[in-house]
Amino acid sequence: MRYLLLSSFMLSIVFRSVSHADALEVTLSEGDVVPVFEGLATDGSIWRSEEHIGQKFIVVYFYPADLTGGCTRQACGFRDQMKELQQAGVEVVGVSGDSVENHQLFARVNSLNFPLLSDEDGKISKAFGVPVREGATIMRIVDGVEVSLVRSLTASRWTFLIDKEGRIVQKNTAVQAEEDSKNILETIRRLTTQAE
Repeated sequence: MRYLLLSSFMLSIVFRSVSHADALEVTLSEGDVVPVFEGLATDGSIWRSEEHIGQKFIVVYFYPADLTGGCTRQACGFRDQMKELQQAGVEVVGVSGDSVENHQLFARVNSLNFPLLSDEDGKISKAFGVPVREGATIMRIVDGVEVSLVRSLTASRWTFLIDKEGRIVQKNTAVQAEEDSKNILETIRRLTTQAE
């Protein structure tokens, strides 16, 4: 009987430890190596980080929801400065809990010129330590038709700049949507000047 009680007690400790380990949040800081990640992109392909990191600077920006005010301004900022970003050797990818279909609509309506990754299961957000909360459904009028956009989770607005060595050189957890792309360009210019 004692053996059974002891075994039960030990198993409960093991299960609690495993549950606690699963609950531990990732915390990435500037200088850390970025996690390997992938996601379904706007064009339906799988966007894999290992196929991009090492070639250019990569901006991975997390945002709450497609076709909302701040998120649209943020995305359009990157769109409008894409030529300068590309000339500076920067690639941009956006990530949210929206579906690929939502992303496709968002990209089409706003003529976005960079991929958006669907993070419906929250794996990418979790890998970067980005806080998420429950998803939601919003209604929008697109081309005169009311559409329902359902997202499984809502990510916080965080932006990461990754260098060619795969390290985080900037982590912004207090992003101002309209200034995000300008902030990235300023950081790239500063880094380039320091390297010369």
